[in-house]
Amino acid sequence: MFQKRWQCGLAGRVILSAVLTCCPASGLFAGGGLVLEGDTCIIWIDFYSAHFTAYQPESSGNEQFCQDLPDVGDTIFVMDYLHQSLKEVPVGMRIIRDVTGQGGYVKLKHVEALDDLEKHTVFFEPPKVYPNASLKVEFDIMEKGSYIGIVSAGHPTTSAVYLAVFPFEVGASRTGFLLPSLAMLGGLALFFIRRKGSK
Repeated sequence: MFQKRWQCGLAGRVILSAVLTCCPASGLFAGGGLVLEGDTCIIWIDFYSAHFTAYQPESSGNEQFCQDLPDVGDTIFVMDYLHQSLKEVPVGMRIIRDVTGQGGYVKLKHVEALDDLEKHTVFFEPPKVYPNASLKVEFDIMEKGSYIGIVSAGHPTTSAVYLAVFPFEVGASRTGFLLPSLAMLGGLALFFIRRKGSK
């Protein structure tokens, strides 16, 4: 995970006004994203953390997704706070189409470089305080493709704002999730078989 001070330059002001509606004097910190820990998906927003789960009730019932979604349609994102301070600060979420060309390697600097964030936005939940320790947003994804989620969280005592970005695919096949893992396991098995045979 990387962490850097994000200065409020020209591109920074575009993101600040469009994503967070924060003043130019605010400090903004980038870092984090989705991490799979065991069978639990965790989102890190700098030092904050929360369980992150996506549901598509119309097509998948109660099945939980961490990142990639198999279908278009009604989608629910839920963040259950693990860091208690998140209950006291404004938390917001924006989803844009991935026009960065970075795919799964996208970082905040790639989003910052976009000249018109609003044009690529498909969903925006303005930052606000959720005292019940969870954020729940629901929207109807209309098209398959690559998207980027941007989550913002304020600091309890200063004007600093922290961000996490995470890429995800909509309409990816379920077998597509398994192929990279199967290929890696097959490669490891072949490696150990050859290594054992050479002894």
